[in-house]
Amino acid sequence: MEKQHLFIAAGVIRNPEGEIFIAQRPAGSHMGGYWEFPGGKLEEGESPEQALVRELDEELGIIATPGERLQTAEHEFPERLITIYFFLVEEWQNTPYGREGQASRWVKQQDLIADEFPPANRGIVALLTK
Repeated sequence: MEKQHLFIAAGVIRNPEGEIFIAQRPAGSHMGGYWEFPGGKLEEGESPEQALVRELDEELGIIATPGERLQTAEHEFPERLITIYFFLVEEWQNTPYGREGQASRWVKQQDLIADEFPPANRGIVALLTK
C-alpha cells in the first residue's frame, strides 16, 4: 500500500519584538499536545502561499501576507509522508488567537524549544534559534 503524502504550509509568524506565535495541537489529534507553527494542508489546486493565507485565517483569524519561504522539510511516518513549506510571516491584519479553541502563545524566537515541536518541525526550530 502506498503511503499518503500530505503537503502542508506553515507560518512562522514573527512580530516586531522578535516573538513567534505558536499553537498547540489538540489532544487526540496526530501529534497532539505538541506546539506547532500554524498552518495546514494544501487543498487541490492550491499553492503553498494560498493554503497558508486560508489556513491562518481559519485557525487564527488573521489575514496574512506570506513572506520568504524559510525551509521545506519532509518527514516520514509509518502511515504517511509529509512535506511542510515554512514561510516567514511578518505582515498580517487582526490579532492572532486560537480560533478553533487551541492554546496559543507568543514566544521569543531564541526561546523556542525543539523538543516541544513535532519531529518534522525541529529543523525549522534549529534554524530559528541559531
